[in-house]
Amino acid sequence: MSVSPIINATELLTIYKTENILLVDASNGPNTRLNYESKHLEGAIFADANTQLATIETDVAIGGRHPLPSIEDFSKTLGDFGITPQTWVVVYDDKNGANAAARFWWMLRAIGHEKVQVLNGGIQAAEKIGFPVNSEPVSIAKTEKYPCTTWQWPLVSIDEVENVAQLHSHKVIDVREAYRYNGESEPIDLIAGHIPGAINFPFTENLDENGLFLAPEVVKEKYNAILEKSSTENTIVHCGSGITACHTLLTMYSAGFTIPKLYVGSWSEWSRNNKPIATNQ
Repeated sequence: MSVSPIINATELLTIYKTENILLVDASNGPNTRLNYESKHLEGAIFADANTQLATIETDVAIGGRHPLPSIEDFSKTLGDFGITPQTWVVVYDDKNGANAAARFWWMLRAIGHEKVQVLNGGIQAAEKIGFPVNSEPVSIAKTEKYPCTTWQWPLVSIDEVENVAQLHSHKVIDVREAYRYNGESEPIDLIAGHIPGAINFPFTENLDENGLFLAPEVVKEKYNAILEKSSTENTIVHCGSGITACHTLLTMYSAGFTIPKLYVGSWSEWSRNNKPIATNQ
């Protein structure tokens, strides 16, 4: 059974008790574990973006702030979550699905898992329609390691990005906020600016005024204009550390585009490796 990449809160509310759905809270940021423990969607387990959806290294210059875990580690994590190839997973976060929910979706799809969706609008949209929330602990039925051997969706290294970023045949999309791309200031990494040749299209452009994903036809129009004559196979998407880039990948995929390439290291890696840096100052 294939499912659409995005599920609306109203649909989830009608099926989450009748279908065998595993809800996952993948919110990321300060105090997210405590926030989860004080309030989460009924039955949701917690996925830690820093320890379970990434393997953070001491040297951020190698792989950026949120490198992907090894396939073996991710396989064990999924088993610890009780996820098998048959599990229907719905993942949400507290940033309209625009943060680590999209990262977890990408990771699952990239190992071949079909039944995974991101909750449109995140926990806020669910609460708005009266989806039950509570602070009850959720027991997890652990299972065997998930059977997977490789990331099946396309990834690129820092060198590959440098080789193609300024070619007319390729597009490198930077989904960070414009002020970071422009080089005005940098709240997280060491240097402000962007990869020379990269274009800026903030991930917030994927959402409407209510924090919901835009309709597929609107997304198609926007990204066709950005891509011009480039193919998605020649398109690389990045952000600060490889998390919000997945929001744009999810958005494009949900609108019918072939999945572009993900540069996980993103600006956090690029800006620490003495690579050229552009600004719009």
